[in-house]
Amino acid sequence: MSADPPAPPVALDRESEMPLAVQLADALRSAAADGRLRSGDRLPSTRALATRLQVSRTVTSAAYEQLHAEGWIAGKHGSGTYITTAPPGSLPETPPRPKRGTTARTLIDLTPGSPWAGGIDRAAWRRAWRAAADAPPLMRPERAGLPEYREVVAEHLLRHRGLRVGAEDETVLATGGTSAAVSELASAVLGRGTTVAIEEPGYQRAAAAMTAAGLNVVQAPVDVEGFRVDSVPDGVKAVYCSPAHQYPLGGRMPAGRRVELVERARRDGFLVIEDDYDGELRYDVAPLPLLAALAPDVVVHLGTTSKILTPTLGTGWMVAPPAVVSAILELRDRTGIGPAVAGQRVLIELARHGDLGRHLRRLRRELSERRSLVVDALREAGLAVLGDDAGAHVVVPLGSGRAERDVRTRGEEIGVRIDGLTRHHAGRARWHGIALGYAACSREELLGVLPQLVDLLKQANHDR
Repeated sequence: MSADPPAPPVALDRESEMPLAVQLADALRSAAADGRLRSGDRLPSTRALATRLQVSRTVTSAAYEQLHAEGWIAGKHGSGTYITTAPPGSLPETPPRPKRGTTARTLIDLTPGSPWAGGIDRAAWRRAWRAAADAPPLMRPERAGLPEYREVVAEHLLRHRGLRVGAEDETVLATGGTSAAVSELASAVLGRGTTVAIEEPGYQRAAAAMTAAGLNVVQAPVDVEGFRVDSVPDGVKAVYCSPAHQYPLGGRMPAGRRVELVERARRDGFLVIEDDYDGELRYDVAPLPLLAALAPDVVVHLGTTSKILTPTLGTGWMVAPPAVVSAILELRDRTGIGPAVAGQRVLIELARHGDLGRHLRRLRRELSERRSLVVDALREAGLAVLGDDAGAHVVVPLGSGRAERDVRTRGEEIGVRIDGLTRHHAGRARWHGIALGYAACSREELLGVLPQLVDLLKQANHDR
């Protein structure tokens, strides 16, 4: 074998808390990624490199083993160790090292829209994934979704939302989640240039999906009771709303408005897209009937597992009139795009063993108790609270956007990430306040930070 090549560009910080082997692997990986080391360059032996860097051979061996496992280097028998072509798309981002004497801090997540993933039974979760992996690979795509998945969704909607649908006639479709379903509706049913009304403030990702598909999105202002039918302009082809628990204000659309909305949809010939945000999470009374139950001929109902379980599954569902279903399936056939199957299989297994139902019961009980803790603390401090006794977040109104920004900034200083109402507007903000979620964190984290957060909100109200 020829003599060892020169030492590669490596600088080790012996005072850093990061192990020397990790530093060495990072340095070699970066050098290969940015071109200082090229494919085919030979590296020194572990012994030679250890001598040159004045470290133990254990350090260099560990670094080489890591890089070999990642595919950055390869050994040739009798020749040495060489840089290989970087794995496709593999420039890993190394997080910035904290300055000496400091540590990186993870903020407690108190934003709305995040699920209680920590409450998932891990044994049931692992069992469902193992069982899902036992299913044979598909030979052809299931454009409507797996039949067993659609059956699970139909049973879920009947038990937990009071909606009777038939999975066998394909009124139920699997989706990749709410935003993915909105994109499909925009492309397959609504069409470029058509006008759609969406709640203001409302779910801006849905608005973005519609805009990206070429739709003309107009804002329909809401109030504390949710969507206002009188705010819908003439000439729209669809209306997007969240009647069960308006996002982000938290109101529930009253029965009278629901009837008014579906009557107008029939009269004016537009679709109602019903986002069932937090629809399963009701704590005081039974939820009002779904719009899809009142008017299945003009309502497209959307649901997702992202809020009741986790976004990991990437699954949701759509219940729609036959013409809408046909258009979606035609789009999927034409483009080859459809919902992924893995998450569907996991939900099937969770439902098969009763784990889905048990999780939902625990979820309601836990979030109901958390909501009481949050609302009691806020009201005892004299703070107003918006939102029905439902869902996984509450809203504390504030007098201005500046007050909202100040609370969010000071929240980060005490270690919490919180959300404001301003960003949920497409136009000029009409509502200001803090949307306070209580699902993503642990109960201990919530109890620990709640007094400080209440003090911040009290001060913000006192200063206005």
